Amino acid sequence: MDMKFKEVVVVNPKEKQTIYSYLKMNKYSENYLKNLRKQFGSIKLNGESCFINAIVKENDIIAININPNTKTSIYSCIVPLDIVYEDGDVLVVNKPSNMPSMPSKSHFSFNLSGAILGYMEKKDENFVVRIINRLDKEASGLVLVAKNSLASNFLNSQQNTNKTYYALCDGNLTDNKSFYIDKKIETQINKDGYNFQKRIISSNGKNAKTYVQVIKNFNGYCLVKIKLEHGRTHQIRIHMSSINHALLGDSLYGNKNELINHTALVCKELSFIHPSTKEMINLQIPFPDDFNKLLSRN
Repeated sequence: MDMKFKEVVVVNPKEKQTIYSYLKMNKYSENYLKNLRKQFGSIKLNGESCFINAIVKENDIIAININPNTKTSIYSCIVPLDIVYEDGDVLVVNKPSNMPSMPSKSHFSFNLSGAILGYMEKKDENFVVRIINRLDKEASGLVLVAKNSLASNFLNSQQNTNKTYYALCDGNLTDNKSFYIDKKIETQINKDGYNFQKRIISSNGKNAKTYVQVIKNFNGYCLVKIKLEHGRTHQIRIHMSSINHALLGDSLYGNKNELINHTALVCKELSFIHPSTKEMINLQIPFPDDFNKLLSRN
């Protein structure tokens, strides 16, 4: 398997510091380092293959395999991707509604992860799918994918991604009103220890804060702009339902709606610090067609 390396110049190491300790000190994740040491040759010190416990000194050059994981063991799907942005480190796609992010028994050959693998394995036969921000099956919008372990490590360990969602909600809210919902969310677990699909508002749950800005009211529904401080599963859906403004089409936390056949939620804007260039990347997509139809009704 061909390896691609990134060079790290050692600066101000501690006395008798190992490669492992130095990389750990510089925010490389434990999971990445664990995968790095599984295969000899994934680490080099001044051009020579070595183990992760080798001692470093000032101005040494550590070369590390940017992609030490084994290939993702899922079924690749022949499904076209709507690619919004791509370079050597990241891929951003516009996921359609009613497509799950991950494979399941009922969506074995139609899911976003499989579609990404089907696209990327033509370029890298050992590609590992690393989705940074998953979306619910019924939601649509921008999904950020790391193309290698280092990019994934950076994007997951830093607070450098900013996602903006838009939703159509049942009922009307005050025009131009901005507010937040701060309610803990708990996963329901049955007596056998299995998770239910549905989450609940509970004082025993995890912290979750949702910021809402009302954009426009329509006849019986409204458009809102949403940002998250946390990002729990179903956070937007359950929070809006908790104030009696469930998302249109959300049959789990609200009701089915004849106006739209899925939960009316889209991740429309995404910004992130690029893992290699450290530049801010700002991306935006148009509303989906079914959103636009509802936005032009009145």
